[in-house]
Amino acid sequence: MFENCKTFSLELAGRPLTIETGKLAQLASGSCLVRYGETVVLCAATMSEKPRDGIDFFPLSVDFEEKLYAVGKIPGSFMRREGRPSEKAVLASRVIDRPIRPLFPKDMRNDVSVVCTVMSVDPDCSPEVAAMIGTSTALSISNIPWKGPVSSVVAGLLDGEFVINPTAEQTEKSKMLVTVASTANLVAMIEAGALEVTNDEMFGGIMKAHAENQRVVAFINQIATEIGREKIRFVSNDPDPAMYEEIKAFAIEKIRTALDTDDKRIREERLSPIYTEAHEKFDSVYPDLAAKIDDCLYKTQKYVVRRWLLDDGKRVDGRGIDDIRPLASEVGLLPRVHGSGLFTRGQTQVLTIATLGQVRDAQLLDGIDDEETKRYMHHYNFPSYSVGETRPSRGPGRREIGHGALAERALIPVIPSEEEFPYSLRLVSEVVSSNGSTSQGAICGSTLALMDAGVPIKAPVAGISCGLVTEGDRFITMVDIQGLEDFFGDMDFKVAGTRKGITAIQMDLKIEGLTPEIIREALDKTYKARLYILDEVMAKAIAAPRAELSKYAPKMLSTKIDVDKIREVIGSGGKVIQKICADCNVKIDVEEDGRVFISAIDIEDCKRALFMVETIANDPEVGAIYKGKVTRLMSFGAFVEIAPGKEGLVHISRLDIRRVDTVESVVQVGDEVIVKVIEIDDQGRVNLSRRDALIEVEGAVPENEISDAPRRPAPNRGGGGFRPRR
Repeated sequence: MFENCKTFSLELAGRPLTIETGKLAQLASGSCLVRYGETVVLCAATMSEKPRDGIDFFPLSVDFEEKLYAVGKIPGSFMRREGRPSEKAVLASRVIDRPIRPLFPKDMRNDVSVVCTVMSVDPDCSPEVAAMIGTSTALSISNIPWKGPVSSVVAGLLDGEFVINPTAEQTEKSKMLVTVASTANLVAMIEAGALEVTNDEMFGGIMKAHAENQRVVAFINQIATEIGREKIRFVSNDPDPAMYEEIKAFAIEKIRTALDTDDKRIREERLSPIYTEAHEKFDSVYPDLAAKIDDCLYKTQKYVVRRWLLDDGKRVDGRGIDDIRPLASEVGLLPRVHGSGLFTRGQTQVLTIATLGQVRDAQLLDGIDDEETKRYMHHYNFPSYSVGETRPSRGPGRREIGHGALAERALIPVIPSEEEFPYSLRLVSEVVSSNGSTSQGAICGSTLALMDAGVPIKAPVAGISCGLVTEGDRFITMVDIQGLEDFFGDMDFKVAGTRKGITAIQMDLKIEGLTPEIIREALDKTYKARLYILDEVMAKAIAAPRAELSKYAPKMLSTKIDVDKIREVIGSGGKVIQKICADCNVKIDVEEDGRVFISAIDIEDCKRALFMVETIANDPEVGAIYKGKVTRLMSFGAFVEIAPGKEGLVHISRLDIRRVDTVESVVQVGDEVIVKVIEIDDQGRVNLSRRDALIEVEGAVPENEISDAPRRPAPNRGGGGFRPRR
């Protein structure tokens, strides 16, 4: 039945990689089933028979579909089926899209769809890597025009050694994770997250992954040679060369004049009449080709910008090749938020707002990996007004999700741990003006907002991009690219990091790939630019995190109790913990591992609640002093609750520094009193003394010791709080 079924195998990073073809998805243009360890991904590529009309781009869609059955989960949604792709699925789709897109013909307008369905997940074998290799194989053996193959692997760094496709355990310990895609000769894509690694370490990891990719590319080429289909012909969407040359000759000098400004608005105002004049002249010459006239004008702009860069070392806005646009930083713009930072680079402006929340505010995740919650979230918004357009808002798209994730990844290495800073954090970057490098502006703005909020980050992080224009063996790189240099250039190499090292990289290419020389130069240039931004701009706005949180931010304290004591802290039906929350005006979260998080607007409320929790969880110690409430009166003494559910007896002889005839003459039910633990008997009963507490805390003198001698001053107990001695 499956006479065309073929199986091909290779060992990759010590684990078997098997590609099966001819059995599943046979009606797709190209398909394969990839098995890497026990990870299984079905990859299918399909192309439409005819080009799509009325578009000026190549319509490629890539979908990375996470199926929760792959990890033995039933979806947590109401419908109990997979819905919208998770952010990680969107990011995986983008990682696959970026290296394969430049290898399609730029003048093709046939729809191409790539679908990678994750059917089984082995935690030690990345489904993203399997999907990338499977996509490359499916396209290579299909009849779709494509100049692949490519391969993708992940490089980690453990104990100074590079590891290809690290296991789940190795990933947790790795100093960096860099995903590298390569063609037969060039590096086609880089995506990295790192713990402040040096340029040398990052470059070494990229080259190690690139070398491993060569083996996989050769493997895919062997498969394509054996079973690949002949590539089909397609109708080119490029304008006729003669038409292009004629329109270019008419408009090139006008376009040069129009582009020669550092103001995006002026540039667009100058270009508009040129388009009008071109149509007036050529619409009658080329009837029914109005869109092609626009294409010719766009290509002429691209020609001008690239020639300026390659031949004259001239940039559109007049900057030097390695000059950064004018920069500005500001914090504390919004009075009621927990932290805010505005970062301006030329005509690009990003305002980031930081919000602190309880640990319970962490995002719940329902995906195919082991991560179930995320306490640090970064969201990036790109409204249409930021580029002077009127497009309605439809929620975050793949670009917004990708840029938010890049900024999140860049800052993760400097975010304090939950133990150091028991908060959930949400950053929102609002792009209020855009002329290139908004994702890197979001990174800088986020650092400012975090420090303004008083988050004790380990070091400030800045981001900068490097562009590229190539022609044959010639190339030129430039720092801090603006919009036109991104549109008409060949690369957007984004690098974020601290003074110490790199924390994140994302590389977008419009060409087939980069040489090691270009990668090295981009790393070096972005490092110098990053230091300038950190020291000369951001540090002048705010040099270190604020010492105190905003008065509007929740105050948080945490402790850890014995798991066996959780029941006592919560109480029957939640009565104990509810009483603490009500009495202290706080919110309390108790985790299964014994961690307790207490939040309130007033830090003193947090301290009172923390004291109660610790009192319940830790048996009272002899000598400790507490502030409690009288609950019952007996003829022989008063019972005092020192914490919910924790009660002790103050004998009448120890109620006061003077002689007491009746308990009622000193205290009443509901009174708050300070007491000292003087004894815990064999049955766990607590004996308390108000008399001893008054002597120790307030310096009171017993009635039988009063004399004319000066009274000893009360000892300083630190802010008047009552804490058990430890």
